This record gives sequence, structure tokens and C-alpha cells, in this order.
Amino acid sequence: MTEKLKLWIGQILLYAALAGVIGVFSRWPVYQHLAPDQAVIKLSLVHQAQLLGECVQQTPEELARLPPNMRAPSRCPRERSPLTVEVDVDGVLAHRQIASASGLSSDGPAAIYRRIEVDAGVHRIAVRLKDNARTDGFDYTLEREIELVPAEILVIDFDSADKRITLR
Repeated sequence: MTEKLKLWIGQILLYAALAGVIGVFSRWPVYQHLAPDQAVIKLSLVHQAQLLGECVQQTPEELARLPPNMRAPSRCPRERSPLTVEVDVDGVLAHRQIASASGLSSDGPAAIYRRIEVDAGVHRIAVRLKDNARTDGFDYTLEREIELVPAEILVIDFDSADKRITLR
């Protein structure tokens, strides 16, 4: 046998072994996304919370000390409040999270994602969201009774335009 023929046979055997490994792992182990009697509640929201502090009106003396390109009549902090979210399922706290604002100056939106598996059937869902550290209690609440069928996905989101929690 020539050296070139040995290389070809070796290469064919290597490719056959690789194809066999890919074939085995494409069918095994069997992946089950969700148990047959389960549903999913997904908390998936991105929201820009309120500013941490109040805007301050600058006096004419303060404005005169600033360079011309920095002379804005009011000075507002950039940092945003942390976002607090709680989700109750059937009166039991299923998830609580405090998310900090994104960005170098903590001035971007906070993002929260959580997947909660529940039994299919009727559930009482309560969602509370706080986006202002300067107030007490939660700023937005929603409580609703929902019937989830097996393999259904309920998404909890926040509509920033309408300022309300949504269930889809």
C-alpha cells in the first residue's frame, strides 16, 4: 500500500467516525423542553426607571461659572433607580428581583428575564413593579386569574408607552 492510499483511508475513517458521532448526538439524548402537564410563565422586561434625584434649576451665577457649551438652565442627575419586580403565583412569591440600571453612568434601562415553570391549570398571577426609589410601595401592580393549558407560555412584560404591566 502506498503512503498516499493510507492517508486517504485514514481520512475516510476519520470522517466516518465524525459522521457517526454527529448522528448519535442528533438523536440522543432526547431533549424534553417541558413536562407534558407544565406551562411556563416568562418574566421578560426591559424598562428605564425614574431618575434617582430631582432636577435642580441653576442660578445665573452658577451658569456664568460654566463654559458656554455647558450652560443648561437645569441640572439633572443621570443615574436611574433600580427596578424591583415581584411575581406571585397562587399567593406564593415565585420570584423577586432587583435590577440595576445598565450603562456606565447607570442611566440605561434595567433588564429582567426569568422563566417560571408551573402546572397547567388556573392560577392567580400577581405582578408588582417599582421603578422609583423616591417613593414607597410599588408603582405598578397587576393581579389576574389566568388559565394555562399544557405547553402554554405566558409572557409578563411592561409597556413603557402606556405605563402598565401586560400579560400576553
